Amino acid sequence: MPDATDLPVSEYAFPGPLRDLLVGAILTGEKTSTTSLVTEYELEREPLPAVGDRAVVIDSEGEPVCIEEVIEVRVVRLADVDLDHAVAEGEGFTTIADWRTGHEKFWHSPEFREGMGEASFTVDDDTQTVLVRFRAEPLSP
Repeated sequence: MPDATDLPVSEYAFPGPLRDLLVGAILTGEKTSTTSLVTEYELEREPLPAVGDRAVVIDSEGEPVCIEEVIEVRVVRLADVDLDHAVAEGEGFTTIADWRTGHEKFWHSPEFREGMGEASFTVDDDTQTVLVRFRAEPLSP
């Protein structure tokens, strides 16, 4: 069993059904990539992820479920996200259009906009995204 001591926490979406879906997909191996926005890191004054970074993934109850290790990081315009990355997100997307619709729904949600501190926050083709590939190791057998 991997040691989660002293690792940062990795949270997917907000606690609730979407996080439960994403964490479940990580645990089954269906989800091996994720997308975030460069502006999120800038807002939090955090460095972008780097290959080799490790973190503890938590579920909606805040319980640790696995350790993820970053194996690839790319920064690309939203318009340049590729289908391979979208499919690897493990959410059932089969087209870039569907992937983008799903992500824009999240990024334009009241919760996300509140987190960004901007009620009218929006993304467009030139928005810089952070595409991360990872591998996950469960914490329990």
